[in-house]
Amino acid sequence: MKAYEGVDTTAPAELLARARTGEREAFTELVERHHPELVRIAYAITGDLDAARDSAQLAWIKAWQRLPSVREPERLRAWLIAIAANEARQHLRAQRRRHVREIAPSTEDDLPGPNTVTSADRLDLGAALVRLEPADRGLLAMRYLAGLSADEIGQATGLTASGVRSRLSRLMTRLREDLDHD
Repeated sequence: MKAYEGVDTTAPAELLARARTGEREAFTELVERHHPELVRIAYAITGDLDAARDSAQLAWIKAWQRLPSVREPERLRAWLIAIAANEARQHLRAQRRRHVREIAPSTEDDLPGPNTVTSADRLDLGAALVRLEPADRGLLAMRYLAGLSADEIGQATGLTASGVRSRLSRLMTRLREDLDHD
């Protein structure tokens, strides 16, 4: 029910009920009402506007797919926010997995670029690496300097490939934590 042209006063429960039946106009109205807030929530988590927009967009896709599971229409807003927040957190986790600091010796011939590791980064990373056990530094070197696979490292160290992956994961987590605290 519209109060006057341009302002929709349809109750959220009614919009939800219509959207559940597949009515795209009702879902579009839900998106128009809640999208800016979902982007703000995602931005607060990611600190990146593009990532926030992507997270909100993914949240809407999941919301559309899961509309039939909403049991309490009065909790629709909280449900949407939870989906957007989860998408933002997943974005950050994926970003951390993709972000690996380069460990390479510096030469005068190196040209600075967008992925250049600074001297401060090398000092921080060097200090964090020194705090690791030599065997752990060896695993990291085999993987990130030599580019060996988990199977190859396992053959070289007597560990299983899954054991290598597990240890490398724990080591990378520890290094990230050390670097975040420095």
